[in-house]
Amino acid sequence: MALAGGGAVAAATFSPSAFAAAPDPSGLAKMTGDIVPISLAERQARIAKAQRLMRDAGISALLIEPGASLIYFTGIQWWRSERLTAAILPAEGDIGIVTPGFEEPSIRESLAVPGDVRVWQEDENPLALVAGWLRDRKLGQGVIAIEETVRYFAVDGLAAALPQATIRSGAAIVRACRMVKSPAEIALMQKASDITIAAYRHVHSRIEKGMTPKDIGAMMDATTVALGGGSGFSLILLGEAAAYPHGSGKPQHVEEGGIVLMDCGCTVEGYQSDISRTFVFGEPSAQQRKVWDQVRRGQAIAYEAAKVGAPAGSVDDAVRGWYETLGYGPGYKLPGLSHRTGHGIGLEGHEPVNLVHGEKTPLAPGMCFSNEPGLYLPGHFGVRLEDCFHMTEQGPRWFSTPPTSLDRPFD
Repeated sequence: MALAGGGAVAAATFSPSAFAAAPDPSGLAKMTGDIVPISLAERQARIAKAQRLMRDAGISALLIEPGASLIYFTGIQWWRSERLTAAILPAEGDIGIVTPGFEEPSIRESLAVPGDVRVWQEDENPLALVAGWLRDRKLGQGVIAIEETVRYFAVDGLAAALPQATIRSGAAIVRACRMVKSPAEIALMQKASDITIAAYRHVHSRIEKGMTPKDIGAMMDATTVALGGGSGFSLILLGEAAAYPHGSGKPQHVEEGGIVLMDCGCTVEGYQSDISRTFVFGEPSAQQRKVWDQVRRGQAIAYEAAKVGAPAGSVDDAVRGWYETLGYGPGYKLPGLSHRTGHGIGLEGHEPVNLVHGEKTPLAPGMCFSNEPGLYLPGHFGVRLEDCFHMTEQGPRWFSTPPTSLDRPFD
């Protein structure tokens, strides 16, 4: 359960800690020496698939802003600002790139496919440039699809510049491509998961009484980087804060007999891991063991329910139904499971579709999900175990293997 946009309330800066200097992880060896980046041929195949889907749907072109979808199709690593950079995928032919003139050299550094790069100057309208590119290809009166995260000013500006075009959502096109991961993508996600598990094992034995979320997070982040992971996140929840899925701003410290919930991940070539572990510092209570075992069983029920062709929502229903027999809920009420059982994952920590009640999208080989049916007891503690899996023709397969015992949370 990575927090979109990074920061977590529980990782806020509190008063100075006696553990401010994290142990030096420089002796750890990087695990990324054997990775294989996404190839030109694979990116071209992605574009070709999107173009086939666009032609079938009567769509003339697709507009994409910087973000995961731009990386997915073009390789361009960029950010969003008030200055528009965008890609245009036509239903046939090479893509177009529109970017500020002074950014062109930087954009070309990561552009991984052939494309027609056009630039606009500070006193020009970038959407007029997009419209001109489309008109040059006789697409100005066609159906222009918009990737679902594109900002309104770009959509509105394009509609004004192309009044005879039809603007519609391109979510179905992009999702049909990105939801199904290739073997190359799955290999990168596997490496990211392996790094996160290795980092957990290194950090677990180094947690000490009195540490804060910031102390533990700093250790985890440094270890992840030393192992070769990039863009990591560390959400650390201690004691009662673990009862709230994204934590609490109240000061927290590791205490004897207290819950430690760690939700961490990293990237490899942009592909994400997202793994949560819950354990007790010291001797667990009977209630802590009971709830931990219930969550472990909930995670297994979700995995068993993830069958090819089954609606994604049925996985959530299976877990929630069992939890209700234990007296939790009903539904999303607390104490119980207050969030969905899982989310899609890939180039983004959270991406469509979700393992949530009512989601009818059938599970298919290549789809990747988190499996995290936590239980939360407000005022007391919470337990979350999270491992990701990918669908195969034979059913789900773990990226990381769930623990079988509260006493051995990283085996």
